[in-house]
Amino acid sequence: MSSASAVTGRYAENLACLELVRCGYEIVARNVRCGRGELDIIARHDGALVFVEVKSRRGGVHPAAFAESVSPRKQLLVRRAAFRYLCSHCRTADVQCRFDVVLVVFPGGPGTPSATLIRDAF
Repeated sequence: MSSASAVTGRYAENLACLELVRCGYEIVARNVRCGRGELDIIARHDGALVFVEVKSRRGGVHPAAFAESVSPRKQLLVRRAAFRYLCSHCRTADVQCRFDVVLVVFPGGPGTPSATLIRDAF
């Protein structure tokens, strides 16, 4: 990943965290490596442990237009990483969890980026 895209990615994750906190989530961890996978954000919300994938785009793209960018393959990788995280960090098998996505759109020109939360995305 180039340094420009790394900076954009970190900024998108920061915006995603702000949106999650605004929606009542408690951030537990960020950028957690689990085997060959990575979990962008781990949070707690409504009694559940939530694994959050962050996707960002530049330009005038509406969030719904790239919601499908969390491909079935990416979903599988996130699920595997979450399983590894649960195995190493949770002492009970009774952990309610879910997978959310935060979509961040950076406008093509001047303007404020938008963050859209999709609960139970996959």
